Amino acid sequence: MIPPFPLERIALPTGVELDVAIAGNPANPAIILLHGFPESHRTWRHQIPELAKTHFVIAPDQRGFARSSKPELVSDYTPAKLLGDVLALADHFGKDRFTLIGHDWGGAVAWMGALNRPDRVERLIIINAPHPLIFQRTMFDDPDQRAASQYIRAFRNPSLEAHIATIGVEAYFAKTFVGHADQTKLAEERPYYLDQWRQTGALTAMYNWYRASPIIVPAMDEEPPRPAFLDKPFPLLAMPALVIWGMADTALKPSQLVGLDALVPEMTLVTIDAGHFVPWEAPDAVNAAMSAWL
Repeated sequence: MIPPFPLERIALPTGVELDVAIAGNPANPAIILLHGFPESHRTWRHQIPELAKTHFVIAPDQRGFARSSKPELVSDYTPAKLLGDVLALADHFGKDRFTLIGHDWGGAVAWMGALNRPDRVERLIIINAPHPLIFQRTMFDDPDQRAASQYIRAFRNPSLEAHIATIGVEAYFAKTFVGHADQTKLAEERPYYLDQWRQTGALTAMYNWYRASPIIVPAMDEEPPRPAFLDKPFPLLAMPALVIWGMADTALKPSQLVGLDALVPEMTLVTIDAGHFVPWEAPDAVNAAMSAWL
């Protein structure tokens, strides 16, 4: 088992305090690692030591997760505020430009950072996190992806926390990862997950990421109005990007890769035979892909 990384508590001008794992020489080029749901900086436990050989690595527990600040309002988790934390973190370390790496929800923030702040994001690495245009489009055009994303509707249900309180965090842990992750590798990390999820307000904070997101997830029998932007030209990514994709992902279907090259002109795609949590399910392959590309 990989032991815990030392964490530095950093107060940001965005109003939150984040626990941040830091590794490598501060004089080296910076890499910021953004984890997803329902994890923490430990998503990157196999990548941090490798990346630190050549880069200054910054891996926060994002707002709402683990022991980082957990603002109470759903509106505290809008995409702009999540990206604001990332930029403030880079400012804290005096890094004007950096490579941004994101998985899952961290990848959603990374996509947004790269699209909106190309002045700050020098390179982008995305791991099993859908491009915002393609993801929203497939909610309307790909029945398989819409079906696979119905869990988002469940996560937005305000009675979810009461349900978890009834069945217990341990039972919910088992339910959350069944069919989505390598159970053997997951077992090692179980104590960390349970500790983090039991922090006061943690579950609500994590679900507020879903509740604050503007993404429309229609019910299977629903036909809501189609957002106009889905059929209009969309800004192209301005920097080189490496996309690493675990092809056995049950939550994100292969449709997320269709047409991606047209939106990301300088894209390198590496597919891996692994599930959604590919950074720790297939760490050697992920590290090799990153090292070759960087």
